[in-house]
Amino acid sequence: MSMASSLEVVVVLDESQKKKADSVIKSAYAEADRLIGIINAWKEGTELYQVNQLAGIAPLKVCDELFYLVKRSIKISELTGGLFDVTFASIDKVWYFDKPLIEIPTPEKIAGSVKNISYKFIQLDEVNKTIFITNKATKIELGAIGKGYVANKMKLKLISLGIQNGMVNAGGDLTVWGTNQKGEDWRIGVADPNKKEDYIAFIPLHNESLATSGNYERFAIIDGQMYSHIINPKTGYPVRGIKSVTVLSPDVELCDAIATSVFLLGVQEGLSFVNRFGDIKCFIVDDQNTFHYSDNLEQKYYSTANLIHQ
Repeated sequence: MSMASSLEVVVVLDESQKKKADSVIKSAYAEADRLIGIINAWKEGTELYQVNQLAGIAPLKVCDELFYLVKRSIKISELTGGLFDVTFASIDKVWYFDKPLIEIPTPEKIAGSVKNISYKFIQLDEVNKTIFITNKATKIELGAIGKGYVANKMKLKLISLGIQNGMVNAGGDLTVWGTNQKGEDWRIGVADPNKKEDYIAFIPLHNESLATSGNYERFAIIDGQMYSHIINPKTGYPVRGIKSVTVLSPDVELCDAIATSVFLLGVQEGLSFVNRFGDIKCFIVDDQNTFHYSDNLEQKYYSTANLIHQ
């Protein structure tokens, strides 16, 4: 999980609870620190760092939290045909989105850039609770699911401490429970893919989670064509045709992983994928600024005409 991700906690307390506000929030952040100390791929000494260091060498016995998080990640990879892949950090960088990119990399370079990406290089031993990466050049990085996992665990910690209404936002992976300060459903703004400081919608949430993947923060323009920073782990090519994907589900751990997968699937295949699940909803903004909704999302309820700038 990236240390660059911000963590935000909001708790709604009655008068009798206000004295414990600081202590419960500190407990939630302490839980986040504990988990990040396990699942951070880049901090020396964490369990995941050690798993990556032993890639191609030996399995490592890990705690149940890391083992089952990786196991759930692999299940999502299987479900999405490998479009969600926690070994994506193994990519060889040939596309650049933080400096000028003058020309498209050669097909050979692009194909070679993804050769070490595959969740199938991960071996789990259920009996001994070990993780082994069979390919030395492959690394696991859990940012796309780890942020949601941390948010879930912070939420559970707060609920265990008696907090009945709150919100946790882990770098855009957001979960809410109960009601806001006004005793109403939480209203969450969805960033405009054309102008990130603005919003295209405010979505009412109640005991639900949300994540948005968009290309408005990092992209390259080559010969007048926009190339997203979201790269297909199977082909090595950036995604085109979609500006943003917003996913809602009861489980924040799923939201970011599914949003990224839908982005990679494209509009029609992405909607078909989401429509297989009754408790996952999404809407997509394509590169023509047209909105597309999953079947279980009431368009009239979430339409921008009703929600934008309210």
